[in-house]
Order: sequence, then structure tokens, then C-alpha cells
Amino acid sequence: MSPVAHKRPSVFVRLLQYMPGWAVWIGVAAIVAVYVYFFYYMFVSPYGFRWRALYGDVSYPEGYEIHGIDISHHQGDIDWTELRDKGVINKSPIRFIMIKATEGSTQIDENFIDNFYQAREYGFTRGAYHFYSVHTSARQQAAFFIKNVKLENGDLPPVLDVEHKPKNQSDADFKASVLAWLDIVERHYGVKPIIYTYYKFKMRYLSDPVFNQYPYWIAHYYVDKVEYKGEWKFWQHTDVGKLPGIKGNVDFNIYNGSYYDLRKLTIGGVEQIGEDAYAE
Repeated sequence: MSPVAHKRPSVFVRLLQYMPGWAVWIGVAAIVAVYVYFFYYMFVSPYGFRWRALYGDVSYPEGYEIHGIDISHHQGDIDWTELRDKGVINKSPIRFIMIKATEGSTQIDENFIDNFYQAREYGFTRGAYHFYSVHTSARQQAAFFIKNVKLENGDLPPVLDVEHKPKNQSDADFKASVLAWLDIVERHYGVKPIIYTYYKFKMRYLSDPVFNQYPYWIAHYYVDKVEYKGEWKFWQHTDVGKLPGIKGNVDFNIYNGSYYDLRKLTIGGVEQIGEDAYAE
């Protein structure tokens, strides 16, 4: 019989054989640290695209009475009757719905037209938001939003959802671009737009006092209170909400004020409140 051929150990295995024990442990610790950092950055860190639920728990901030949601095509076809009749957040009715309208300078959310119409028909205070793209100029994006979104008295001000900065754009140029979108949209609708972002993004890129004149909608999940110390109007506090009429998860939000204040914030403001009272 021929002798059994022994397979030569790989270079990596031979290297480990000659390494001292302490060096092996340091190497293992370094690999574990890299995996932990990657997991934190992708799934927990507020610098991520959105904070993701790790356990599916829904928190309900204390001391707030006005609740709402934000929706897009990700929620699919909504049963609006079910949502109106049975949709309750922390024992309170849903008062407002923010609806994704556009993204960049070419994309319209496929469910926007139906969602925007139905929200008003079923008695919700509605708003429309634009997702800011890093691939198109702010002016083109503003023009595209204006072309596709017809806001009326009683609607919330237009919303700019800004969560990313172009890598090839300086901080100063990025601020100028965001301000250009806000200015163009404000001049068209006659009301200051709302800025949506997470608080650390605001502190890093939108901390200039000029942005404090705009209503702020903050995304900050799984905390008892927001860490942002400035003024804010809306707080998106979880992305794993469940409601009758909506399949899957939906973002839950609260408004920092009374229902009167919410209606006062809408286009038409005080005049619209008078019409609401008359309608009742």
C-alpha cells in the first residue's frame, strides 16, 4: 500500500502555530471589536439611515396627547375605514398623517396620490414630505415637489426629509442647498416648511441658527425624551408601530402641543380653525 499523503497546513494555520498565545487573543479581540462596531453603526447608531428596532418594542412618550403617523408605499394599500374607526395610539385617536410625496427630482411615491386624497377624506390633518436626494440639485427637487404637491388650507406645511449630505459637498454648500429648497418652497406655499431629520444630523449639519426659524420634526427612537435641547414640533419616536388597517410596521409620532396648536400650524392657520368650528 502507498503511504497516506498528509495535507500541508495552510499559511494561516502555520502562522497561528508560531504566534504567542497573547498575540492570538489580541487578534481575536480585534476581530470581535470590528464586528461589534459594524453592528452598532448599522443597526443602533443614530448616524444610520434610520434607527432600527432591535426587539420590536413600542414606546409611548408621556405627557403628549396629539398622536400621528407617517406613511409611504411601504405601508401598502391602507384600509382607511379601519384606520379611522379603530386606529388608536396610546388610547388617543390619530390626529395627523404625514405622507411621502416625492424624492429627488423624478420620483413620486406610488401611493402618494391615493394616500393624500384618502387622508383628507377620512378626516385626518394631512401633510406631504419630500425625501432629499444627494444626487440632484436642491432647486430641481423643490420644483419637482411644487409641481406634484397641491397643498390646501388645513394641510400641514410642506416637509423636507433630509438625512444625508453629499460626500463631495462642503458643509457650507450643503447648508446653502437645504436653504435654497426651503426658500423656494416657502415662497410658493406661503408658509415655512418643516424640517425632518434625526437630532445628531441637525446638530452636525443644520446647527446654524438660520434653521431654527423652521418647525422641526425630530426622529429619535427608544428613549424617554428627546436629547435635542432646542424647540421642536414633532417627534417620531418609533418605527415599529402597529395599527388596524395597516399591514406591517408604521412610524408613530407625537405633536408637541395641543390640537388647537396643531391646527394653527396648518396652512390657513387661525382662519382654518374657525372653519373647523363652523363645520362641527
